[in-house]
Amino acid sequence: MINLAVIGTNWITEKFVEAALESELFQLAGIYSRDKTNAQHFATELQSEDCRFYDELETLAKDPSIDAIYIASPNSLHCEQACLMMSNGKHVICEKPIASNLDETTRMYQAAKTNGVVLFEAFKTEFLPNFIELKRNLPEVGRLRNVYLSYCQYSSRYKKYLSGQNPNTFNPDFSNGSIMDIGYYCVATAVSLFGKPDSIVSSAKLLDSGVDAHGTAVLTYENFVVTIQHSKVSDGVIPSEIQGEDGAIIIDHFSECTGFMIKKKGREHDFISLEQAENSMLYEAIEFAEQIQTGEMQDAAVQRSLEVSEVITEIRKQTGVVFPADK
Repeated sequence: MINLAVIGTNWITEKFVEAALESELFQLAGIYSRDKTNAQHFATELQSEDCRFYDELETLAKDPSIDAIYIASPNSLHCEQACLMMSNGKHVICEKPIASNLDETTRMYQAAKTNGVVLFEAFKTEFLPNFIELKRNLPEVGRLRNVYLSYCQYSSRYKKYLSGQNPNTFNPDFSNGSIMDIGYYCVATAVSLFGKPDSIVSSAKLLDSGVDAHGTAVLTYENFVVTIQHSKVSDGVIPSEIQGEDGAIIIDHFSECTGFMIKKKGREHDFISLEQAENSMLYEAIEFAEQIQTGEMQDAAVQRSLEVSEVITEIRKQTGVVFPADK
């Protein structure tokens, strides 16, 4: 059993802990929060009161009873916190995006190798049964030509921003914005399916805070183009699509990927949907545990993580989104 501690007590941490416990490969052994009261309340909500509480990161990092750390703090803190934990021999699973920019991402994976621990980026989509099946079915549509990936979702915190507040979601100090949040899923899905693009052209509309509200990126490959549409200030209802010379694959919501439809010329449409756990974070929790048990990071996942970070860093460079971490 892997003794897991978490940094952050928000909704996504709760969901990951539930997935980790469901896997029966982890037990919740520690919770970090700047306010121990929040940590204790979080434990009560999860009915996991038999764990330690921390309000100092150094104390957590040096606790020999903790094997692994789940980091769900603001993006700008990922690199520093992960490197501290890894330098003390802890395995780390870090919420996406793994870091503010490519330089930080590279430094984090180097720290993992130096300290002989596992660093894992929590891009859940890549490990979902239906996404794996989608990747397996790509040859069904023939030579690829056009891919459209859309993830547009009106942020629940946008009204706070419009009222004059400065929530983390729209604050460059926390390395945030549309491409770093839901836009990440579009980029990571493209890189996971097709690899690193040959070229990138992107545009975005920036808020007065300095982060992108919404944007578009065109990723060019040898024989096809991937068009990405992302937004934190509007809702999208159009499905994503992978077009080939022999047909197309349609995905309603690729980040959760509960299924997909294959449309081929002269044939009836095939809808494919494998059984998946209700908590879609289960599969990344299992993969993280397996890497800890083998003591080796999966090369393909590390490469994907670095390439996604490189692509997003370039998109931000082109659109003028600058974070303190970039300086």
